[in-house]
Amino acid sequence: MFRKIILSAVSLTALAVGTIAVISPGTLLAGKGIVANPAAEVWMRQVGVLLIPLGLIAFWVRGHKDSPTLRAVLLGNLLIQAGMFPVEIIAYRSGVIPRLSGIVPNSALHVILACGLAFVVFGKGARAEVAEGN
Repeated sequence: MFRKIILSAVSLTALAVGTIAVISPGTLLAGKGIVANPAAEVWMRQVGVLLIPLGLIAFWVRGHKDSPTLRAVLLGNLLIQAGMFPVEIIAYRSGVIPRLSGIVPNSALHVILACGLAFVVFGKGARAEVAEGN
């Protein structure tokens, strides 16, 4: 059951952020204190286009039974969360992102989702899901 919850959270987050990034990239940039420019908006839209399918995949597999394929999807999502965590922190420390308030929510979210995914992939959550037959 926890796997379904964490994948639902991953899905909703990716779909929401991805949609905003595609439709209104300047909104996400402004939240970080970055002045929108055409290049940054193009890259923000590209990130959005990547996030939407990732969110859909997480949604589509959230109720699947344990399998090597599902574990690969979960591990891939874990690697995304872990890999994205330091990016904005480094950007803030180097002055690229000027607002601390622009990175704290994302950083916290990446940690929470990564911990949830790690619990499902490696922890007691993985054994419990298999025992339940999910």
